[in-house]
Amino acid sequence: MTQTFTTKFNEVIRYVYNETSSTENLLIEESLTQDEELLDFYLDCLNLKSEMDKIQLIPSEKSISNVLAFSRNYEPVI
Repeated sequence: MTQTFTTKFNEVIRYVYNETSSTENLLIEESLTQDEELLDFYLDCLNLKSEMDKIQLIPSEKSISNVLAFSRNYEPVI
Protein backbone atom coordinates (compact mmCIF):
# COMPACT_ATOMS: atom_id res chain seq x y z
CA MET A 1 0.00 0.00 0.00
CA THR A 2 1.33 3.42 -0.95
CA GLN A 3 0.99 6.10 1.68
CA THR A 4 1.32 9.81 1.19
CA PHE A 5 3.50 11.88 3.47
CA THR A 6 0.51 13.50 5.18
CA THR A 7 -1.08 10.12 5.81
CA LYS A 8 2.08 8.94 7.56
CA PHE A 9 1.94 11.94 9.88
CA ASN A 10 -1.73 11.29 10.61
CA GLU A 11 -0.98 7.65 11.38
CA VAL A 12 1.80 8.67 13.77
CA ILE A 13 -0.61 10.94 15.63
CA ARG A 14 -3.11 8.09 15.90
CA TYR A 15 -0.24 5.88 17.15
CA VAL A 16 0.72 8.41 19.83
CA TYR A 17 -2.88 8.34 21.12
CA ASN A 18 -3.13 4.52 20.96
CA GLU A 19 -5.78 4.63 18.24
CA THR A 20 -4.11 2.14 15.91
CA SER A 21 -4.46 -1.60 15.57
CA SER A 22 -1.67 -4.08 16.24
CA THR A 23 -1.07 -4.43 12.51
CA GLU A 24 -0.90 -0.66 12.06
CA ASN A 25 1.47 -0.42 15.03
CA LEU A 26 3.92 -2.77 13.34
CA LEU A 27 3.81 -0.80 10.10
CA ILE A 28 4.24 2.53 11.86
CA GLU A 29 7.09 1.25 14.01
CA GLU A 30 8.84 -0.05 10.91
CA SER A 31 8.36 3.33 9.23
CA LEU A 32 9.80 5.09 12.27
CA THR A 33 12.98 3.02 12.04
CA GLN A 34 13.41 3.88 8.36
CA ASP A 35 12.38 7.53 8.18
CA GLU A 36 14.32 9.99 10.32
CA GLU A 37 11.96 12.88 9.63
CA LEU A 38 8.99 10.76 10.66
CA LEU A 39 10.83 9.70 13.83
CA ASP A 40 11.51 13.36 14.66
CA PHE A 41 7.83 14.12 14.14
CA TYR A 42 6.90 11.20 16.42
CA LEU A 43 9.25 12.39 19.18
CA ASP A 44 7.90 15.94 18.86
CA CYS A 45 4.35 14.58 19.15
CA LEU A 46 5.22 12.64 22.29
CA ASN A 47 6.76 15.72 23.84
CA LEU A 48 3.81 17.91 22.88
CA LYS A 49 1.30 15.37 24.22
CA SER A 50 3.22 15.18 27.48
CA GLU A 51 3.19 18.97 27.83
CA MET A 52 -0.50 19.19 26.93
CA ASP A 53 -1.35 16.61 29.57
CA LYS A 54 0.06 19.00 32.18
CA ILE A 55 -2.33 21.81 31.27
CA GLN A 56 -5.00 22.51 33.86
CA LEU A 57 -8.03 24.34 32.60
CA ILE A 58 -9.61 26.52 35.27
CA PRO A 59 -12.62 28.71 34.51
CA SER A 60 -12.49 32.36 35.51
CA GLU A 61 -14.52 33.58 38.47
CA LYS A 62 -16.71 35.56 36.05
CA SER A 63 -17.56 32.40 34.11
CA ILE A 64 -18.44 30.54 37.29
CA SER A 65 -20.60 33.45 38.45
CA ASN A 66 -22.42 33.57 35.10
CA VAL A 67 -23.20 29.85 35.21
CA LEU A 68 -24.41 30.02 38.81
CA ALA A 69 -26.55 33.08 38.08
CA PHE A 70 -28.12 31.35 35.10
CA SER A 71 -28.81 28.25 37.21
CA ARG A 72 -30.47 30.27 39.98
CA ASN A 73 -32.75 32.03 37.51
CA TYR A 74 -33.50 29.03 35.30
CA GLU A 75 -37.14 28.02 35.02
CA PRO A 76 -37.74 24.92 32.94
CA VAL A 77 -40.43 25.16 30.28
CA ILE A 78 -42.80 22.23 30.45
